[in-house]
Amino acid sequence: MKVLRTPDQRFAGLEDFDFAPRYTEIADADGTAIRIHHIDEGPRDAAPVLLLHGNPTWCYLYRHWIRPLAAAGHRVVAVDLVGCGRSDKPAARADYTLARHIDWMRKWLLAVDLRDATLFCQDWGGTLGLHLVAEFPDRFARVVAANTGMPLGEGESAFMKMWVGMMRDAVEFPLDQMIAAGMTHRITPGELAAYKAPFPDPTYHAGILQFPMLIAVQPDNPGLPLNRAAWEKLASFGKPFLTLWGALDPVAPGGDRRLQRHFPGAAGQAHAVLPDANHFLQEDAPDELIRRLLAFIAANPTR
Repeated sequence: MKVLRTPDQRFAGLEDFDFAPRYTEIADADGTAIRIHHIDEGPRDAAPVLLLHGNPTWCYLYRHWIRPLAAAGHRVVAVDLVGCGRSDKPAARADYTLARHIDWMRKWLLAVDLRDATLFCQDWGGTLGLHLVAEFPDRFARVVAANTGMPLGEGESAFMKMWVGMMRDAVEFPLDQMIAAGMTHRITPGELAAYKAPFPDPTYHAGILQFPMLIAVQPDNPGLPLNRAAWEKLASFGKPFLTLWGALDPVAPGGDRRLQRHFPGAAGQAHAVLPDANHFLQEDAPDELIRRLLAFIAANPTR
């Protein structure tokens, strides 16, 4: 498997982002070495807050979250999914499967050895994060899910049919349009440049182009059995579970209610729908989301 690595100079001087990079090398099932990037701030002996992004963003999405969460006494870990950010990027679209993404993140989690973690996950970070919770429930103390879900082959919405069709034969991801369209926040030129920094040219786009193909909304999607197995396991995850949703999100409308019904730990929690937030709600309402996340942790101490 050929793997691309974005040159370090692409990440120099990014707007509002001066965190030290950390890297973990894992091995793909075929033996290929893959380097995964994450940010790790705050007290090392504190229980971690794990922040997982979606497509086509990276941990830059959480730049306004890291210092406030660390100042509140938490260890803050924000990881870049493989194919995104400063993590390595297998060069061919066929290199990316749901099974591989799960395997890569499983190996990363075990290598970093996070325990007693509070997971905040959005978009693909939610689907992959929930797979981690299903496999390693003892490593997670709480979960916050935002604009995400676990597709179970129940059919495509109009938006998803458009999105998958648009990306099926694309050779370049429309970063300029899709980043801005997914938020109500008025993105600055510097912020847009930072979101585009991981991708010097379209040869680096394979992972973000393939992600839509891996959304198991079709009944014949190869990843569907993996999602169904994880969903079944998650029904017994009884730890605190919170949903925070953007009312303007076109990707997973109503997904919050489905998660609330499935997770026993969702009962009685302060779920919220943010009226002015779109898909990338981390950009649209960072202060409110941080406040709600900290309140959720405080209201649900580990026993």
